[in-house]
Amino acid sequence: MWFGWIEFDLLLGDVHSLKQKRSVVRPLMAEIRRRFEVSVAETGNLDAHRRAVVSAGVVAADAAHVIKVLDGLERLVAERPDIELLSARRRLHSSEDE
Repeated sequence: MWFGWIEFDLLLGDVHSLKQKRSVVRPLMAEIRRRFEVSVAETGNLDAHRRAVVSAGVVAADAAHVIKVLDGLERLVAERPDIELLSARRRLHSSEDE
């Protein structure tokens, strides 16, 4: 079994309140869930208006599939015009890792 995660550090566009932030971040997370069937959550910068950290995790039988999904997630986030992707960190692990 392989599992991987990716964490996106995001700069949001014209956002001036937490309510506006939610109106950008929630649809992004919903699209990630719908298109990739992964777990996703806002995991950082919860009180900052223009910054967000969104993380996603995937589990699969082989590493190639996990890498393919993580690559797709990064492309999706990077292509969003209302969000600037500042960085993406990822990790890949096997159930046999110690």
